[in-house]
Amino acid sequence: MAERQIHCGGVRIGGGAPVSVQSMTNTKTDDVAATVAQIRRLEAAGCDIVRVAVPDMAAARAIGDIRAQISIPLVADIHFDYRLAVEAAAAGADKIRINPGNIGEREHVRAVVAACRARNLPIRIGVNGGSLEKEVLAKYGLTARAMLESAMGHVRLLNQFDFDDICISVKASDVRLTVAAYRLLSLETDYPLHLGVTEAGTEYMGIMKSAAGIGALLLEGIGDTIRVSLTAPPEREAVAGVALLRAVGVRTDGVRIVSCPSCGRCCIDLISIASEVEKRLAGCRKNITVAVMGCAVNGPGEASHADYGIAGGKGEGILFRKGRILRKVPMDRLADALLELIGEEE
Repeated sequence: MAERQIHCGGVRIGGGAPVSVQSMTNTKTDDVAATVAQIRRLEAAGCDIVRVAVPDMAAARAIGDIRAQISIPLVADIHFDYRLAVEAAAAGADKIRINPGNIGEREHVRAVVAACRARNLPIRIGVNGGSLEKEVLAKYGLTARAMLESAMGHVRLLNQFDFDDICISVKASDVRLTVAAYRLLSLETDYPLHLGVTEAGTEYMGIMKSAAGIGALLLEGIGDTIRVSLTAPPEREAVAGVALLRAVGVRTDGVRIVSCPSCGRCCIDLISIASEVEKRLAGCRKNITVAVMGCAVNGPGEASHADYGIAGGKGEGILFRKGRILRKVPMDRLADALLELIGEEE
């Protein structure tokens, strides 16, 4: 994780802070009511920081009204027109995301920096593999080195204007390229890193690619905030992001479900029971592991580390806590008995 730390509203990024989850709205930003409603749903789904597109002045000016009605930090996503960044900063954004390479003249970048410095706002330098500068591509091709050079060139530009409140991302749609670029970047700088695999695809494949890329980096200690990019409702990004952090052990709040894949020994409807348990514990914030196992082979022995669990048998199953069997339960009562036990010990 990065040694430096920035503040995006009330959320710390880097410097030992918890890894945060981000997403982006898909509403028209100047439709304040729709945007606020979606942001509230994102927050309920586990999103820590939200980004909105700012393609025009109407969107930039809506930032203030949106910010006044939400609790989580708001990031303005800017491309091409530096005046939109200046306006969004003035309107109340908590962070500005730009690609300095497409903002244009040095004086335009200076104006954005001045607007952010005046309000203590950080800037995320967002480099995408699909939009690298021509001269960088000509020298390095579409490589991890090219993405690194692009990012650090933008960092040097901001540093020239005495600005150091920076977060960096180097995203590509190719997982291997993304991982390689972040690895190089982590060796080159100690700025906080925003992780993501861009244009990852629809929900299923997007989660697969994000888990592979973001997960690999987090397990290496690289990354301070993440976005799981999906062609799906934004709320699904937040849910996937939280799940990913829990899967790699970066976040330990909430319930972890462990369940076996089922086999011919199983005599209960394991798939339905596991799905029901997961659904009914979705809002539980207890730091516990819950096991749903198909037979005595896998549970409670292999699930002895679980705080609570059930294991199926023929027409019935067992209820256990930390590997110790409590009692037998009829098959149709297994899920209820497990949830009642967890509820009793809150």
